Amino acid sequence: MKPEIQIAHRTIGEDHPPFVIPEIGINHEGSFEKAKKMIADAHRAGAECVKFQSHVVEDEMVPEAKKIIPGNATESIYAIMERCSLTEEEERKLKQYAEKMGMIYLCTPFSRAAADRLERLGVVAYKIGSGECNNYPLVEHIASFRKPVILSTGMNDLGSIARSVGILERAGAPYALLHCTSMYPTPYDKVRLGALADLKSRFPEAVLGLSDHSLGNYTCFAAISLGASILEKHFTSSRRWPGPDVPISMTPAELKDLVNGSKAIHQSLGGHKTILSEEKPTIDFAYASVVAIKDIKKGERFTVDNTWVKRPGTGIPAVHLGKILGRRASRNIDSDTLISRQDFAAGKRARGDRW
Repeated sequence: MKPEIQIAHRTIGEDHPPFVIPEIGINHEGSFEKAKKMIADAHRAGAECVKFQSHVVEDEMVPEAKKIIPGNATESIYAIMERCSLTEEEERKLKQYAEKMGMIYLCTPFSRAAADRLERLGVVAYKIGSGECNNYPLVEHIASFRKPVILSTGMNDLGSIARSVGILERAGAPYALLHCTSMYPTPYDKVRLGALADLKSRFPEAVLGLSDHSLGNYTCFAAISLGASILEKHFTSSRRWPGPDVPISMTPAELKDLVNGSKAIHQSLGGHKTILSEEKPTIDFAYASVVAIKDIKKGERFTVDNTWVKRPGTGIPAVHLGKILGRRASRNIDSDTLISRQDFAAGKRARGDRW
């Protein structure tokens, strides 16, 4: 069997439609009402889940972080998270709001305190971001809950990923690995979908996916055929809103396209090159059959001058033309008439081959 994990009611793996994760993250900019709107908009677009980020700033960073400005921002990471962090009660209400609509609430903790908060909230699974993939103390703390973990692997190589996988496996926490490039936006030539094959080879028991920061849905669609069962992209209700992740975020229309498109692509995978019974109606008009192209008298031989192939495909298939040439007509045949088996004498052809 192919690897699978279970998150709430949803089974995730290659034998199931891709699990699309709209990452609201911090696109709400600290606004509870914006966060609720994005949940509602994601639900209307057909999403099964939403994902947030949980930031307990004092447990996540030291004041030195006030000097660090992310490449996709103009202020420090400390200032961004201070402004964008939600209270535990706000996160509780957002979880309840999402679950009331039948959605799965996912969240990424960026510290031990945030992980403990989410455990108090009763989340069904954890998302670990790329920056925490090699934060082994935090990975170990989250793994101790023994709940499913979706682990992003941007900025990490196979060796560092393996250490986190080992922690999860020893704890008995089901897990999935997301290939990711931590560039915002990610140029297409840096997406490296070939990394999915590396992950599959090194971690054959893992469910795989793509956490994508490129523009548009192209790379997510391509990843499905390479074994991606989880597709994660940042999400916003409007790209007119402020926020460092908003420019690379998909809109509700793009999310709807990703949800519907991923299902369609998954349905189209697999199979073998055979003729389907459902193709028979098309065969009847699209195939060619052996026909008379001149009036043929009884006893006259079938030749390429009086016999050829034309539509429809309801007669003797064109592939058998060579087996008819050289035989003699058993009766008069009008031009532009399908030739049937009753129209030629049984026995040997002029060249001696049997049909």
